[in-house]
Amino acid sequence: MFEKAREKYKNSEYKIIIAKMIDKYNFCKAKNKIAYTDFLNISEISIIQKVLDEEKIKNYVFYGGKEETERSILIFYPEKFSKEIVEKNYEKILEIIRIKLPNSIKYEHREFLSGIMKLGIKREKFGDIIVTDSGADIIVLSEISKILQEDLKTLTRFKKSEINILSIKELMNIKPEFENIKIIVSSMRLDNFVSELARTSRLGSQELIKEGKVFINSINEFKDSKKININDKIVIRGKGKFIFDSIERETKSGKFLINLRKYK
Repeated sequence: MFEKAREKYKNSEYKIIIAKMIDKYNFCKAKNKIAYTDFLNISEISIIQKVLDEEKIKNYVFYGGKEETERSILIFYPEKFSKEIVEKNYEKILEIIRIKLPNSIKYEHREFLSGIMKLGIKREKFGDIIVTDSGADIIVLSEISKILQEDLKTLTRFKKSEINILSIKELMNIKPEFENIKIIVSSMRLDNFVSELARTSRLGSQELIKEGKVFINSINEFKDSKKININDKIVIRGKGKFIFDSIERETKSGKFLINLRKYK
């Protein structure tokens, strides 16, 4: 099993990720226990999803603490387990570190992220950072929560903050904020959308797609002629995440005025 995947990605940047995923799967099968990976980014999730589909693997779930997380872990579970049993294990696998800032201080996402990275914590050990009005919730693997909690207290920027470890069930449910935008495209082809959203030429958009920087509904898309449908979620790495809301109207020149929401 997984021979095709090993061969296909042996010279790829995903070689190590695929190997680690296979190790977790084999451990689950051999020990009849739940096994899980570190946090995966959207590119890694897309590749692994394809491999699992090709191998017809069913007993797994991607979980990042809430719906629509940018980063998730992959959990394999024995065939005798139901998804309900797996969900009961979420609290053992993931926790949150809640940072409550002093009233006079406000930080953005990048300031929380840079602080964690300054501590030498590998990016795959923690997931999304949910910024709130009072601070942030950081989704982390339970195995590092206590270490990270203590290390965060050593940073000058968090010296006066309250830093606590909480159950993943207590994660702040912050609704995403959007900016409404409009673009004009000649057709529903992916490269047309990418060209407008990334503010690049048609050739430039095709290069972004070819380089694997574009995702449709969390799946890496390499076909520039892919048709985009209403409600599709488009992610362009380094440029943003968008939802295709509607076609407002057709212009006199036969093009289409498109309404989208861009995640802030």
